[in-house]
Amino acid sequence: MILRFFYTIVLFLLSPLLLYSLYKKKEGKPPFNKRWKEHFGCTPLLNNTQNPIWIHAVSVGEAIAAIPIIKALNKQNPEQPILVTTTTSTGAEQIKKLGDLVEHRYMPIDFCFAVRGFLKATKPEKMLIMETELWPNTLHTVAKFGIPISVLNARLSEKSFLGYKKVQPIFNLLGKHLTHVCCQYKDDADRFVALGIQPEKVHVIGSVKFDIEITQQIQESGINLRTLLGEDRPVWIAASTHKGEDEQVLAAHRSLLDKIPSALLILVPRHPERFNPVFELCQKSKFCTIKRSSKQIVTESTQVYLGDTMGEMLTLIGASDICFIGGSLLGDKVGGHNILEPVALAKPSLIGPSYFNFQEITQQLINNNTVTISHNATELTNSLIAIFQNEQYKNNLRENALSFMNKNKGAVVKILQQINKI
Repeated sequence: MILRFFYTIVLFLLSPLLLYSLYKKKEGKPPFNKRWKEHFGCTPLLNNTQNPIWIHAVSVGEAIAAIPIIKALNKQNPEQPILVTTTTSTGAEQIKKLGDLVEHRYMPIDFCFAVRGFLKATKPEKMLIMETELWPNTLHTVAKFGIPISVLNARLSEKSFLGYKKVQPIFNLLGKHLTHVCCQYKDDADRFVALGIQPEKVHVIGSVKFDIEITQQIQESGINLRTLLGEDRPVWIAASTHKGEDEQVLAAHRSLLDKIPSALLILVPRHPERFNPVFELCQKSKFCTIKRSSKQIVTESTQVYLGDTMGEMLTLIGASDICFIGGSLLGDKVGGHNILEPVALAKPSLIGPSYFNFQEITQQLINNNTVTISHNATELTNSLIAIFQNEQYKNNLRENALSFMNKNKGAVVKILQQINKI
């Protein structure tokens, strides 16, 4: 009680900065408009009077990970209402694509009064948290309402584990309210148990990210885009790049063009507010660049195709021959992004040396000869050339990717089994 009291005071003092960051206008970021009130528990009543299953997915990555679970829950029981909360407006945009399958609300800030207002308006029967978005007052209030709480697709890196260990009493406040913790890997599970979660609550179910659904529509859109880009030219994509990384990617592409002049780079910055700055960087670097949003015709002289749209990553990857995953060439600043999307599309994949956010998955892929590490721009260029110029090598990488994905699918089924036990 005392710990939560002091935590709430600190949160109150910091909340103006947090809210400023959340509501700050950025190019490409959808506005909250009048819905900002939902962050304070002023939540509109749901359209359905039944108690919903509540899934919280803080932002874009968690929202994408939640989609296979949402679809599986709906298929299991079409009459069961599903409520999804996100903290960010970009996360809300991802959930919006599900249409009438779910209702969306913004997650209340971690003040007890805000969470109570939300719960009274929505009356969920259970709470499912994607990955590890744990807030003391939220968990306390939800548990006080008698609502079971499960963490799905949970991961806990060594870095996060050590951080929680330093504030063990605060983690004890969090852990005691959890009903199930469905972890991606045994290492994650061991860390949760080491932090005091009862072993019987912790389950290893794999990652839902292996259950990526590559629909016929996605495949066709990738094929159609590739036709526009040029079916015979070598195409590679740098996906989810960060500031300071685009320069390295463009340097690698410049060197690649010296060897393979017809090569095309699809460059996709991680955050939409960076679309225009990266476009300006490409132009400043003397690359003939076209924005996807401009709908301009790609010609033989086009060297960079900027992916400046949201929600089309699978299409863009599908149109490429090789995929480099960003957030991995910046030391320990980011720690990489999900590499399973290109693997699911059977694309030879490259990543930088920093991938601690996806340590277990990436290491498995490396051991499986599916993913190649490139430590810098020079190595990135060399890896690209090696794949582009050796068709047999490229085909082997594709086959390894398909085999790996097929072997690791099934986490969503296991998650549903745990949810049904609640």
